[in-house]
Amino acid sequence: MISLLRKLLRTLAVLTIRKFQPGIIAVTGTVGKTSAKEAIYTVLRSVRSVRAASRSFNNELGVPLTILGPWTEIKNPLIFWPKVIVSSLWQLWFGQNYPELLVLEYAADRPGDIKYLLTIARPQIAVMTAVGDIPVHIEFYAGPEHVAREKARLVEVLPITGFAVLNSDDEMVWAMKERTRAHILTFGFNPTAEIKVVGFENRSEELAMGGWKPAGILFKLEYGGSFVPVRLDGVFGKAQAYAIAAAAAVGTIFGMNLVRIAEALQYYQAPPHRFKVLPGIKGTYILDDSYNASPLSMAGAFETVRELKAKRKVGVLGDMLELGEYAIPAHEDAGKLAAKTFDLLITAGTQGRLMAEAAQKHGLHKKQIFSYDTAEEAGVATQSLIEKGDLILVKASRGIGLEKVVEEIKLGYRV
Repeated sequence: MISLLRKLLRTLAVLTIRKFQPGIIAVTGTVGKTSAKEAIYTVLRSVRSVRAASRSFNNELGVPLTILGPWTEIKNPLIFWPKVIVSSLWQLWFGQNYPELLVLEYAADRPGDIKYLLTIARPQIAVMTAVGDIPVHIEFYAGPEHVAREKARLVEVLPITGFAVLNSDDEMVWAMKERTRAHILTFGFNPTAEIKVVGFENRSEELAMGGWKPAGILFKLEYGGSFVPVRLDGVFGKAQAYAIAAAAAVGTIFGMNLVRIAEALQYYQAPPHRFKVLPGIKGTYILDDSYNASPLSMAGAFETVRELKAKRKVGVLGDMLELGEYAIPAHEDAGKLAAKTFDLLITAGTQGRLMAEAAQKHGLHKKQIFSYDTAEEAGVATQSLIEKGDLILVKASRGIGLEKVVEEIKLGYRV
């Protein structure tokens, strides 16, 4: 049934692109895809008719679904999929108002995923966020370079008139410049990047009654000798700056200047569970980054926490999944960094215990470490352990379910 649905959606999506011929911007990477996609959509919708993938519609069903319509969630498959098919056929026969641009997110959970998605939609612009030394989903690949090779398929198929938008700070992404005939536009913190992030700061605000509140990020974008300030409240981390820089790069391709881009970005909202600040119970602040985790994103999250000011810093962390043979050293490295970051550490999951053990080994006192098997247990413990003024990072792979912890400790939660 799924195989038949997949073939039908692919056929309808291909026919839809053939009829309406939208410009296609593809976003991929092992971290930051969804944030970059949302930032690009925010910039381009100020000047063009554009549709972006909803949530993380980035696989064999999600990509064609985005092409076929502005669907936001899949409910009751027995009703939903027939509705999609009928609507798509009606659009092919009678439709006229179709977006000029599509911003699509391409996932590569397993070898061949990108190749399949390219049979549906080939982009004119490809955006590469990051790969990292130990990419997420690496357990399904022979090594990091194989993950990068799969991602690189996007830039390899670009036309000579197309654009490869590359993160110049990531070695594997930067190497992809040799694998495309398209124009190359780079972004990042690296001084050699064409779209540069400079003066980046994770901001904290001092409260009148004492203590600190995490405020947001502040930096400047530089392009061609021009600068523009960017201030985003309620979001944190360099990953968000990368997303903004990637979006700025795409904006310049469409003739937008930095001022116009910065004005559009005032309306940017980070996707749910991607390093957003929430008020917590007991006068705490939650950094909700519970959507997913990899060694690269975990290290980036810890760096952000270290830069923010707080009475006490609490880590509620769980397993990073799909790392295969890299799982043990990756969790031990995360535990070592956690010892330098948090005053209190709460872990969930089997690999979370590895983080806890490594944190104790590298200096965090065992009385400040609590390990549990499930997110539910960790959530109950977190409620009793946190105190007023705490800054709480919640982060793990999606399969661990730490969003349950966020729901339990955010202000306004009711059992």
